[in-house]
Amino acid sequence: MTTAALAGGAGDTVDEVTASIDAGHFKQANSAIDSALAQPGLSADARQALQFQRERMRRIRLDFPITEPEAKAKLRELIPDMTDAEFAGWKASNQLEHMVIDGVPYYFSRSVSNLFRVSPEATARRATPATRNDGPMESANAYHDEALAQARATGKSSVAPRRVRVTQAIIVNADAVPAGEVVRAWIPFPRAIAGQQENIELISSAPARHVTAPESTMQRTVYMEQPAVKATPTKFSVTYELTIFGQVHQIDPAKVVTAGNSPADNSAELAPYLEERPPHIVFSDDIRAFSKKVVGDEKNPYRIAQKLYSAVDSIPWGGAREYSTITNISHYALHSDHADCGQQTLLLMTLLRLNGIPARWQSGMVYSDGKYDNLHDWGFMYLAPYGWVPMDVTTGQFKGASDPGVEWYYLGGLDAYRIAFNDDYGTDLVPRKQHFRSETVDSQRGEVEWQGGNLYFDQWDYQFEAKVMPLETAAR
Repeated sequence: MTTAALAGGAGDTVDEVTASIDAGHFKQANSAIDSALAQPGLSADARQALQFQRERMRRIRLDFPITEPEAKAKLRELIPDMTDAEFAGWKASNQLEHMVIDGVPYYFSRSVSNLFRVSPEATARRATPATRNDGPMESANAYHDEALAQARATGKSSVAPRRVRVTQAIIVNADAVPAGEVVRAWIPFPRAIAGQQENIELISSAPARHVTAPESTMQRTVYMEQPAVKATPTKFSVTYELTIFGQVHQIDPAKVVTAGNSPADNSAELAPYLEERPPHIVFSDDIRAFSKKVVGDEKNPYRIAQKLYSAVDSIPWGGAREYSTITNISHYALHSDHADCGQQTLLLMTLLRLNGIPARWQSGMVYSDGKYDNLHDWGFMYLAPYGWVPMDVTTGQFKGASDPGVEWYYLGGLDAYRIAFNDDYGTDLVPRKQHFRSETVDSQRGEVEWQGGNLYFDQWDYQFEAKVMPLETAAR
């Protein structure tokens, strides 16, 4: 529910509360929420929107738990001779991400580790080298060569498939819910997408009774419920198999035309993917200025996409605060000196749409045969006459690669080491949740609630395991 959909002054009040929270005026926001909730005739939607803003403050405090003395102490463990002036400089530039809440600075839980991703100066001052747990597909490797070779030899865009068995679980903390109360859980589950992920087979679930959302659900899940047992974690799990194809679209820039100019285009179907979609896709003055600086006088849609992709790719990756705490994610990515995969994707989607290139969301999990897994977001853009082609701006360019197909692999291609759970963001689950979502944008870890309310991420954890199986499906 956007504030624009709220009647009369209720929307204005929610907007004012939201702005107060973003400015760090939590006491003022709480007072405004109390006053608004006490007003007679307040609609249910307005009441829920105000209550969520109060919940957002709680989530922000969970994301920003570190005091300034604690942040300095953590940094001095890594830079023993760090000066107060250095700290002040990193703070002023927000390379040490923090938020001033009611006059007191609090630092993001990952602010120290992120500093060494965004600041070469801090990295050079570090006493011991930083270690990174980057995924295997974040550098060019034999898989990319395999997929490109198949695409070039066959002319097909769906290539180099893998058959994968996945077990994903949610484990709710013991006594997070009173004994005997029913715990409700949604575990993400893939939908069939021709040429991308096929032959999906749900093998088992625990508990056995479950509801699988229809294929049409844009954020698909398996829903289960069971009663809580005293002093015992409540566990839900699903096991399934699917075949995933790599994607390689061999794009000739000279053949690309503006969307709507090809006879194969359906402009009515593409129109939603060219529009603003508040709160996270907004053509603000800052977005327009950034786009103009990057795009210049370029007219070819593919070349525009390349320029925007490179510009967003240049934003350093950093661990992200929870999306539900951010009012406008694309704005945040543009101004925060770092961004994670979903933030970069939403920023790129916004820029592409602004430039007349349809763009849409996809997300799920990336994996490496039991050795690595992580939440990941990417997207698709529409290039006539090629249609929808994938883009993964966070994996980005493989600069220095002698083969252009490798360098630009993820602008028009994907690997088979990812499972898509979501073909849109911010949509309802099936069955619909009764309480707030923990993740209001994406669905990768899952969701949990009981009749008393939502269970947030500090009350449960998830597990994900993927194993590559013998391949039974030939490349398309």
